[in-house]
Amino acid sequence: MIGTEVNKHKPWLEPAYHGIVAENDDTVLVDPPLIALDKDAPLRFAESFEVTVTKEGEICGFKIHGQNVPFDAVVVGKSTGEGVIRSKEKLDCELQKDYTFTIQAYDCGKGPDGANAKKSHKATVHIQVNDVNEYAPVFKEKSYKATVVEGREYDSILRVEAVDADCSPQFSQICSYEIVTADKLNHDKEHEYKLTVTAYDCGKKRAAEDVLVKISIKPTCTPGWQGWNSRIEYEPGTGALALFPDIHLETCDESVASVQVTVELETSHIGKGCDRDTYSEKSLHRLCGAASGTAELLPSPTGPLNWTAGLPTDNGHDSDQVFEFNGTQAVRIPDGVVSISPKEPFTVSVWMRHGPFGRKKETILCSSDKTDMNRHHYSLYVHGCRLIFLLRQNPSEEKKYKPAEFHWKLNQVCDEEWHHYVLNVELPAVALYVDGVSCEPFSVTEDHPLHPSKIETQLVVGACWQEYSGVENDSETEPMPVASAGGDRHLAQFFRGNLAGLTIRPGKLADKKVIDCLYTCKEGLDLQVPEDSGSSVKIHASPSQLVLTLEGEATGELDKAMRHVSYLNSRQFPTPGIRRLTVTSTVKCFNEAACISVPPVGSCVMVLQPEEPEISLSGVRHFARAASEFEGPEGVFLFPELRIISTVTREVEPQAEGDEDPTVQESLVSEEIVHDLDTCEVTVEGEELNREQESLEVDLARLQQRGMEASSSDLGMIFTGVDSMANYEEALRLLRYRNWHTRSLLDRKFKLICSELNGRYVSNEFQVEVDVIHTANPVEHASYLAAQPQFVHPEHHAFVDLSGHNLAKPHPFAGVPGTAAVVAVGCVSFLVFMVVLGAFRIRAAHRRATRDQDSGKENEMDWDDSALTITVNPMETYEDQHSSEEEEEEEESEDGEEEDDITSAESESSEEEEGAHGGPPSANRPQQLEWDDSTLSY
Repeated sequence: MIGTEVNKHKPWLEPAYHGIVAENDDTVLVDPPLIALDKDAPLRFAESFEVTVTKEGEICGFKIHGQNVPFDAVVVGKSTGEGVIRSKEKLDCELQKDYTFTIQAYDCGKGPDGANAKKSHKATVHIQVNDVNEYAPVFKEKSYKATVVEGREYDSILRVEAVDADCSPQFSQICSYEIVTADKLNHDKEHEYKLTVTAYDCGKKRAAEDVLVKISIKPTCTPGWQGWNSRIEYEPGTGALALFPDIHLETCDESVASVQVTVELETSHIGKGCDRDTYSEKSLHRLCGAASGTAELLPSPTGPLNWTAGLPTDNGHDSDQVFEFNGTQAVRIPDGVVSISPKEPFTVSVWMRHGPFGRKKETILCSSDKTDMNRHHYSLYVHGCRLIFLLRQNPSEEKKYKPAEFHWKLNQVCDEEWHHYVLNVELPAVALYVDGVSCEPFSVTEDHPLHPSKIETQLVVGACWQEYSGVENDSETEPMPVASAGGDRHLAQFFRGNLAGLTIRPGKLADKKVIDCLYTCKEGLDLQVPEDSGSSVKIHASPSQLVLTLEGEATGELDKAMRHVSYLNSRQFPTPGIRRLTVTSTVKCFNEAACISVPPVGSCVMVLQPEEPEISLSGVRHFARAASEFEGPEGVFLFPELRIISTVTREVEPQAEGDEDPTVQESLVSEEIVHDLDTCEVTVEGEELNREQESLEVDLARLQQRGMEASSSDLGMIFTGVDSMANYEEALRLLRYRNWHTRSLLDRKFKLICSELNGRYVSNEFQVEVDVIHTANPVEHASYLAAQPQFVHPEHHAFVDLSGHNLAKPHPFAGVPGTAAVVAVGCVSFLVFMVVLGAFRIRAAHRRATRDQDSGKENEMDWDDSALTITVNPMETYEDQHSSEEEEEEEESEDGEEEDDITSAESESSEEEEGAHGGPPSANRPQQLEWDDSTLSY
């Protein structure tokens, strides 16, 4: 068919395009892609006037408009209209960073000369040229000179400056300077020092030439500390780092009687006052040796422990769970989380940061009547700078006054700093430890025991649950009334500050060693003086290890002691950041009037970012088991081959001889490391667990021996406790899934996630799908196999393909299930029987074919079927063919195994039969009903 259509429509482009191209590349990455559309499609207005109507329209080209545009637009697909933009010449970001021009698309037009080609509208194209780090930094001066006075401290001696000709901020800015070589500063030998300085841009490209810096020293004397660095970098995992390896106290020949030096490390901005492990409080108690049974009232909001989900948190300290209370928030603790009796000892532990906000009561923890009355059974609250603990005794026969309210005056309560509080309650006494130091109450008030009642109690953190009186105070800015049988109820006496790690341990007293362990920082100052030094310096360290005090008479001995002061962070993954370091000195002279003054030293320890581990979970993701295994007492192991590893990626500098080659790049190496885990969560995907017919089970006694716990819910199971990856791996491998109603179950999917340090490092999501194998005759051949149990070795059998289920490779300690073995042996026996039967039928068919060939010549003209009409039911043909194909697949699956048993005569007869009938017998039967009507006349 010949088309005579005209070119009616113009090509269409997007209104604007944005492109990016690197300096060293010629292809522009365009967004959106450069595609021209033509409504004339599917007609093709191209080279010929006569075209077929079935071909699509084509775009012949693009045209760029603009002056001095170094780009071309090329069509890469005429039928699709797709094009690309390329640069015609080498681009230079330093000369021009971006380009703007317009572009048009035109179709192939009507007729062979393309005179009637249609052009699109002009679209705007903005192209940005990305910089390549091709220029090295260059110093502005060829050399630098400076003069300093010996012994005087300088904020800066001179300024060196380098510039970079690259166009982008990333490569044009100078990120660091480095002193490559320097002479040892010794005024007795040299009065001028030469330093070689180099510069690096932010792309880590070194300066083309280093610069020489000359510093002249003028002799003078100023008392003070010399030879210390203003910044000390600490690499995680390197142990103790000497802070002042070359420090020296210059006294300018003054007669000194004694010197007292205080070295203080400032860590109040790190975590809860310093760097500590950020595990859950329950895990920390267990690590410190506390007995089990700790109830955590402010846990991380995960799984069933979600009552803290509405509280604001401070997530800026590497997963250190801190909750903020601003005077309007509180949480009600669910019933059953903790239960204490005044007759039994118990321990309350909490981290608190609180300021001088007023004279109102601010409740930390309160247990009061749910209805009818306002009785406080026990509570912990602050009032100004006082900490008060109230504990009312239960009704008893003795109606005597007994200690009920304990008061402590503490500056720590209102200094807006983090402090650790532990109350050991064992009436009639209550012992309080603040930051590991025992504090005596200044006042104890007695009260009668409570009156008998059957009213249930409500435990609240951050406020107190009581009857609504209609009178509000300043701290009750937003009362929350709740209807109850005895009148309106609401929360009052709200707390303002930060809380963390609030726990109650019923029936147990926290040992002093446990208290010290909970409070002790994982970082601090350390001083290890060699035993053979004979130092006469007196050393005193604070309990927190953040303050060291040194006192001595000989400045030389003091210098040696100061050189051994070190910083230590024992965490495997410490919190990075700056720790301020201050050294203050007090000098006493024999002549008090002429005693020297030593200025304080201000430095800092920079803890570098630790190499973040990547926790990887791997194993069998998809496998199948027989339904009987799910219903059995052991169930099915979900993670039989689970593997938990953790790796870090490190940069390895290339080893090169001689001078460093700036063209050689660093390589990344992945290295496996070992660390602990504190949580692994198994969740079911899809429908929640139905406790009436399925469950997740694990050996809890075995877990508790390792200090781990497991809690289950309809969503899955959570493993908690700080333990090694190997122990978590072993525990998860023993997790079993049972389902005692598998008739309607086809598969079940589960997801596993593990984490370390309270969620600071999280693993990948490991998903497992378990299929259920349903057998039509589960008891078939059972008696046959039961008589031969000695031949069944579950730990060595390989899985076979049953009923379309792809079974995974067997794990070392999970064998082939019993029912699956029955089905497998039954199927193999059936296949062997079919192979024997098939061989017999092939031989019989061969004999029949021989006889038919002998008598075929006599009967060739006996029947004329030219006028016959045969009607065939297609459904019967399909069913017969489908069943025969299944039989053929079963027979062919055994041909390879039985091939050695077939004689050469049988092989030849089989080939002759295939040549005579066009295929195997099973495939030939449905074809016998087919009719060739190509020679029939109608």
